[in-house]
Amino acid sequence: MSSVDGAACYGIAPGHRMQWEDAQQAWVILYPEGMVKLNDSAAEILRRCDGTTPLSAVVEDLERTFDETGLTGDVHQLVAAALEQGWLVRR
Repeated sequence: MSSVDGAACYGIAPGHRMQWEDAQQAWVILYPEGMVKLNDSAAEILRRCDGTTPLSAVVEDLERTFDETGLTGDVHQLVAAALEQGWLVRR
């Protein structure tokens, strides 16, 4: 699995676009080869990966927004998977 750095900023990869799809009633990532329908948790994480916000701040925002703690591992795991799939890039 790809290495994830909490101090790094991640963003949607070139050639990919994240948007709400009414037909799917979900957030999706669109790219030339297809589309990925995101579950609610993945969408909340990836929507915050704007290429300028450090991943540690993304985790803090999620924990504050959802009144949760200990989300770092889950967020890093999702970001690592998104990097491997080519949906995200490190900025």
